Amino acid sequence: MNHNVLTEVLVASKQWVKHFNNGDVDYCVSAYLPEAELVAKPLGTFDTHESIDHFWRPFVQSGATDLEYHKIWLKQIDEASVHLGADWSMNMGKGVITLEEWVKTSAGIWKLAKDQFEITEQY
Repeated sequence: MNHNVLTEVLVASKQWVKHFNNGDVDYCVSAYLPEAELVAKPLGTFDTHESIDHFWRPFVQSGATDLEYHKIWLKQIDEASVHLGADWSMNMGKGVITLEEWVKTSAGIWKLAKDQFEITEQY
């Protein structure tokens, strides 16, 4: 296990959360690979950049903020692939991240290949 790889993914994930909380949808969407898949239970599956943008943009613009991850776990698959999971909460609800699959691109940037989470409670 390479602790540098796990640290890099944790930093990338925390950057995503920071930008989400600042309302920076463009950054959040750009963090997904072009072929990424977002599964938001019970809301649906989104598998293009356009559909991922159409999921996040109105959600963030509606006032969603204060996103926090709790009980984060990381599992290194190989040198360029890490799985992350956590419980999450924000001002509009809470739930669980069953899988964020982070993949290191040829440019050395960590991007989301898969994002699977569930909303267990909405406020």
